[in-house]
Amino acid sequence: MSQGFRNWIKKGSTEFPPVAGRYHLYASYTCPWACRCLAVRELMGLQDAISLSIVHPTWQRTRPDDAEDTHCGWVFHEEAKGPVTSSTGHGSIPSTDATVDHLFGKRTLREIYELSNDTLGKYSVPVLFDKERNTIVNNESSEIIEMFAKEFGEVAKDACPVDLFPADKEAEMREVDEKIYHGLNNGVYRAGFARTQEAYEMGVNDVFETLDWLEERLERSRYIMGDAMTQTDIRAYVTLVRFDPVYVVYFKCNKKMIREYPNLYGFLRDMYQNPRIRSSTNMGQITRHYFTSHPTLNHYAIIPSCSTNLDLPHDRATRSYPSA
Repeated sequence: MSQGFRNWIKKGSTEFPPVAGRYHLYASYTCPWACRCLAVRELMGLQDAISLSIVHPTWQRTRPDDAEDTHCGWVFHEEAKGPVTSSTGHGSIPSTDATVDHLFGKRTLREIYELSNDTLGKYSVPVLFDKERNTIVNNESSEIIEMFAKEFGEVAKDACPVDLFPADKEAEMREVDEKIYHGLNNGVYRAGFARTQEAYEMGVNDVFETLDWLEERLERSRYIMGDAMTQTDIRAYVTLVRFDPVYVVYFKCNKKMIREYPNLYGFLRDMYQNPRIRSSTNMGQITRHYFTSHPTLNHYAIIPSCSTNLDLPHDRATRSYPSA
């Protein structure tokens, strides 16, 4: 699926150079694709260089005064304004950690897209916005994280000493990324929003085949690609951290829980306990979004309790791994 805006920020570019303070990230703590960008922004030390607005976790009518326009999507609603209800009028969902639109004071992300002359109408997060040209630069998460990691080094402050895109692993990493995307990142959605039994079974089987494959791979090394963290780990993490509290029940991916996979569960805790990864993970917003934004799956916006404890100790950093 085309994301619509695919410009590239690059060193030496006259159109979109990597300049501190020029770009703004619109994101959500709830969307796994947006959270890739939040995590890499933290890891690369770009908090001062790239400003940030966070949408509310619960989708709202984006044109509530137009009875014929039923689109529901991302809105801005800071905590001081109090809780909201779901699009069906149920629940009381707090606005903790959501913000206003820090650039224009708009009510909806849709308005940011319309400001940029969007023609697709997807209105998705993440959005990387150019304050100078007054337009969206890019809204494809895989490209945004690559730009953050490769192009902004000169404006970063206190970046982690990690190479998220190691050149010597690039070819294999692309293959692994594709497997993780199809079987896990997108697999849970194919299962959760399936409209036939056959489509559900195809999706859920892909999910657990991929989890079994990752479990075996993580027996051999601390991270998916070896001894050091790469962007592939972040791609897997954003789905794994949502799996037990959301996807097991909500998307009917209930053959096993992540806590039942020794290596995956250890990997998940290892990633979460990295302070910069943790700061991009907001379990409250994650559960609020999924259980209050899809009326066809949860009409009354009932939010279940979340018991996942990712602070338990693990041995991923100290154990001995077999040779590859």
